[in-house]
Amino acid sequence: MQLVDNDTFLKQLTALFETTKDKGTIWLTHKRLTHDGEDATMDDAHPDSKKEYPCLIRVTNGKHTNFSTHVIPSDLPKFHAAYGSLLKASFTTLRKRDKKREKQRAELLAKRKQRMAEPVVVDGPKRGNGRRKRQRKVKAAIRQEQAKERVAKRDEEKAKGQRSVS
Repeated sequence: MQLVDNDTFLKQLTALFETTKDKGTIWLTHKRLTHDGEDATMDDAHPDSKKEYPCLIRVTNGKHTNFSTHVIPSDLPKFHAAYGSLLKASFTTLRKRDKKREKQRAELLAKRKQRMAEPVVVDGPKRGNGRRKRQRKVKAAIRQEQAKERVAKRDEEKAKGQRSVS
C-alpha cells in the first residue's frame, strides 16, 4: 500500500474514477488511525483525554491500484470539502437500485394480509351438486383461522421479546 499526501491522493483518486468510469469497482475505507509505533489499544480508561487521532483513508480497485493517505484533524474540513465534491462528481455513473422486485414483494404481502382480513364465506349445499365446492371453502376457512392464530402468536412473542429488552 502506497502512502501519499492529501493532494496526490485526490489526484490519483480522480484518475482511478476516470479509469473505472464504464466498468469496475473501487473500495474506499475510512478509519481512525491509532497506531503510534507500539501496540494499539482501545482503552476507554481516560474518556476525558483530549488526544486527537488522524484519519486513514484507503483506496483500492482490488487488483493493482492501492494507495492511502493520513489526514490530520486540523486539515479534515478542507480535505472533506474537496473529497466530497470529487465523490459527488464521480458518482454520476452509479446504477439505480432495481425496485421492481421489492415492489412485487410488497404487493404480494399486501394481498396476503387482505386475504387474511376477508372472511371465507361457506355457502352451498351440504349434499348433492356443489358439495365439493363447499368442502373446499370449509378447508380454506380452517386454514385461514390457523394462519390468524400463528400470526397472533408470532406478534405476541415479538411483543414479549421487546418488553424483555426494554
